[in-house]
Amino acid sequence: MTWIVRLFKIGIFGLLLGLMVLGIFVAIARGEIDSFEDLKASPNGQMIRIRAADGTVIQSLGPSFGRWLTFKQLPDEMKEAMVAVEDRRYYMHPGVDPIGITRSFYVRAIEGRWTQGGSTITQQLARNVYLNSNKEFGRKIREIILALAMETKFSKEQILELYLNKVYFGGGAYGVDAASRKFFDHGAEELSLAEAAIIAGLVKAPSRYSPTADAKAALDRAEVVVKVMQDAGMITAEQAAAVKPAQVKIASEPPQDSVRYFTDWMLPQLDGLIDETEKAIDVWTTLDLKMQRAATAAIVANVPKGTQGALVAIDRDGAVKAMVGGTDYVTSNYNRAVTAVRQPGSAWKLFVYLTALEAGFRPEDKVVDEPVEIEGWQPKNSGGSYAGEITLRTAFAYSKNTVAAKIGEEVGTSSIANMAKRFGITTPINTQPSMVLGTSEARVIDMTRAFAAVAAKGRSITPYGISKVTTIDGDVIYSAKPQKSIQLVEEWVAGGMTDLMQTAVATGTGRAANIGRPAAGKTGTTSSNKDGWFLGFSSGLTTGVWMGRDNARAVGGLEGGRAPAQAWAAFMRVAVANRPVEQFATEVTFPERLEEEELLLGADGEPLLLDENGNPIEGVPSVDDPNLPDGIRSEQLDEDFIDKAIGRRPVDAEPEPDEPTGL
Repeated sequence: MTWIVRLFKIGIFGLLLGLMVLGIFVAIARGEIDSFEDLKASPNGQMIRIRAADGTVIQSLGPSFGRWLTFKQLPDEMKEAMVAVEDRRYYMHPGVDPIGITRSFYVRAIEGRWTQGGSTITQQLARNVYLNSNKEFGRKIREIILALAMETKFSKEQILELYLNKVYFGGGAYGVDAASRKFFDHGAEELSLAEAAIIAGLVKAPSRYSPTADAKAALDRAEVVVKVMQDAGMITAEQAAAVKPAQVKIASEPPQDSVRYFTDWMLPQLDGLIDETEKAIDVWTTLDLKMQRAATAAIVANVPKGTQGALVAIDRDGAVKAMVGGTDYVTSNYNRAVTAVRQPGSAWKLFVYLTALEAGFRPEDKVVDEPVEIEGWQPKNSGGSYAGEITLRTAFAYSKNTVAAKIGEEVGTSSIANMAKRFGITTPINTQPSMVLGTSEARVIDMTRAFAAVAAKGRSITPYGISKVTTIDGDVIYSAKPQKSIQLVEEWVAGGMTDLMQTAVATGTGRAANIGRPAAGKTGTTSSNKDGWFLGFSSGLTTGVWMGRDNARAVGGLEGGRAPAQAWAAFMRVAVANRPVEQFATEVTFPERLEEEELLLGADGEPLLLDENGNPIEGVPSVDDPNLPDGIRSEQLDEDFIDKAIGRRPVDAEPEPDEPTGL
């Protein structure tokens, strides 16, 4: 019993000591906090200019041009909505909410990740004014100390006034007046309850809930805010029922360029690179505007009717040179290049064959393309036929599913999954036998990163978008350093993989991606043509293209070797036009000639839809006409065709006479 009492006393002493130390830090912080008038006079946010690689300003985020509204001038609806959704116990806590923090840790323990924040309005104000958004323990402690200090220096009304006039609401708008003028085209004094609910809902994720970018998301979030206000007793059930966010008139947004897909991806990285929160800054990015325009045009011109497309281009050092997340940013700001997860189909065979090469297979090794059954699974080739004994190179070039299945059985699907993770795939990977055909989902940027690592002779590539950050006066705050790289596979493994992929472009399924210079790549098509991919590299630039429907419905004719490969080629011809032609560090031997496979046809003469195993799907309704351009003409795969594909003169051709030198 004595030891329990002793522990209790030690605990009490430790608590008192901790409170004393905390009090000292709070007192020090209180003396360093600016006065209320000084904080009012300070800029509402930070002016940020985002520049392309050539220095062109592609987006500006600046201070609010709205009016400063006093606590009394701020509409009650706005104050109540913000308190209800961001900090319900605002008027009861001393700047830090123990209940909110406890709930946040509890949810973290249950779900294994941070899904709920415990920050109060005062903490958010402290972070916005004096800190950044880095989720670091040290930053969080400073935030708490500053919040406690602010509560001792300012009244609750003053803190809420500062917060509502300074918080960022998206689209460059700082403060409720600027947000009201941007989204509703009138000052904040005129805000209705529905409009206040929309604005209050923006703080959690300004980009995601912006009414000019995603009206539905903004309105759904506003409904949540209204419900929270009712639950908190700030409005009655009758008042809540009368609120109609869908009837709010949203001010029109100026046209947005596709560069916003890139800047939306790049901007969150800024918080982890710099601490500067006051000075106006220039953010210099890796984006190449010429490539970006070419990427946009390639996607828009080649996507089948009613589908979406995405493209990511990564330079040899990891610099992202172009990014397209959809056909139209205004219609949908959902970034399919970095957010969407889709099945890569046969593009996944990159990892299958990398694993095989590392295990000792060689491109020239003989394999048998024949019917196979693995644990009851019977994969089929896309054309329904089998070529018999062929080389590994030929099997890859013509994307033979049966051979991939045999490789998976021999090397192990777990080894293939580990290879994919090694090359940067972060999404869950199944290890069923069918995984060799790309049944696991992946992101476009991750798949592109993996192909870029092969182009880099097996060394890892880390995509990045910010090259440097400077003040407006030119002082360098941050400069990107060479990316740390590790050897993922031996160079000879990457060389063998490049050999296989070059053949796929020259004579195989990726012939539509031929751009008149050495190129290596792989097509990908998922079951029933729900997704089409082409990923490859040339002259140091790696590009990944995906096409499909957001709802994962089938798209007739969406093979990876058609529209995605055509878009890839259209982009790459522009992107590498001014780059030196680079030969791959491998001796490419072309596969033996195979007859062109014919598509499996149904009773009506139309191509059958196939599942991920290559089996015909019965009773599937016809899909929409994609209005694709004509596919690749069927040509005899003889020596003449190969000569034309790679630009090689026939052996018996007469040599051209040398040009006179003038000497």
